[in-house]
Amino acid sequence: MSPIERTFRKSAELLERSRRSLAGGVSSPFRAKAPIPLFVSDARGSRLTDVDGNEFIDYSLAWGPLILGHRHPRLVATLRERAERPHVYGAQHELEFELAELVQAVVPCAERLAFTSSGSEAVQIALRLARAATGRSLILKFEGHYHGWMDSVLLSYKPRREELETSAFSAPILGTRGQVHNAADNLLVIPWNDIASLHEVFQEHGSQIAAVISEPVLCNSGCIEPGKEFLAQMASIAREHGSLVIFDEVITGFRIAPGGAQSYYGVTPDIATLGKAMGGGLALSAVAGRQEILELMFTGGVSFGGTFNGNPLSLAAGVTTIQELVRDGGEPLRTANRTGEKLMEGIRQAGRRYDLPLLVNGFGAAFAVHFNLLPQLRNYRDTLNDNGPLLAKFLMESCKEGINILPDGRFYVSTVHSEEDTEETLAAIDRVCSRLSP
Repeated sequence: MSPIERTFRKSAELLERSRRSLAGGVSSPFRAKAPIPLFVSDARGSRLTDVDGNEFIDYSLAWGPLILGHRHPRLVATLRERAERPHVYGAQHELEFELAELVQAVVPCAERLAFTSSGSEAVQIALRLARAATGRSLILKFEGHYHGWMDSVLLSYKPRREELETSAFSAPILGTRGQVHNAADNLLVIPWNDIASLHEVFQEHGSQIAAVISEPVLCNSGCIEPGKEFLAQMASIAREHGSLVIFDEVITGFRIAPGGAQSYYGVTPDIATLGKAMGGGLALSAVAGRQEILELMFTGGVSFGGTFNGNPLSLAAGVTTIQELVRDGGEPLRTANRTGEKLMEGIRQAGRRYDLPLLVNGFGAAFAVHFNLLPQLRNYRDTLNDNGPLLAKFLMESCKEGINILPDGRFYVSTVHSEEDTEETLAAIDRVCSRLSP
């Protein structure tokens, strides 16, 4: 179907119907953003089909979990077999330690694990454990980093330029209406990739900081990688002051490498949160970390629970997904990252061909496009210079070309995206960029 023939009429009609029963017409407000909330009828491998019959090469991958693509045969077989057995026990079963052992084998910090259902939950457990382990209250986070939608961390996620102070230190900025103002009382915020600010905040508050938490790659605000040695310096400064280091690897875990960003960059945190790719598409997350910290949930009075924690369907999916990712020494995941690197370079070349201020940030299996005149992006504040209208046009034109990208310009690449997908995508992006050319 050509771009001119491609229509979204039925998706628009279904969205109107959905709005009469479902708040906003969608199950997550993030999905209501540009270019268009598509209603999907089917998906397989790297492709999905919408209710209008349009086929797309899918780089949204359900916002990240589908590291094996849609309906991976091994995962389908696993879930089919598990569907004939009990779906939840509320008791112990062998899949719990089988998956935990698989994670232990590849994730450096995972001396012990605890499973739950979402990344937001895992972060809350991690923060509670850090405070219990140190006896301190303050958490240090970075501007633009997303650690879930709970009141305690939805602060300075994507503040407007006018809300930011000119200094590197800024008071935490509430992220939503209805959020209690004292949620900001136990949080400190500084820019990402700023060692001077890191030193300054620890000199002033170091004895009160329980932990510093970060996305080791800033995937939620532009896929900005850490500066050289930044993660190692961050960990060193924190530990000098008796603070713990938390990596939020909900996105980077089992995507940048089987062992996550901590193995890729060679910096081991005290605690890490895992999710998305770990479950291959089912609701699954975990908190992993040092034994003495995780065991505080059983010996140190730290409360934690969840009816669906460790449910057999999710854990079976996790076992199959990780087994596939580490197969042949991790070759499937290396392939996904190589595919993504080809896409990244091809998109950069298209930007240069048509004289567009197009930046591509991130790593192969998770990257983002920006229209920004800066030579490079170092932190969230740099993304405030993005040309939003030009990105919106890029996304809509890409959608018309059959390329499904997340509303913030993010691409996720799976183990099943092929050379054919790459060539077709780059040809489509070239046409898009030609239409955007000044």
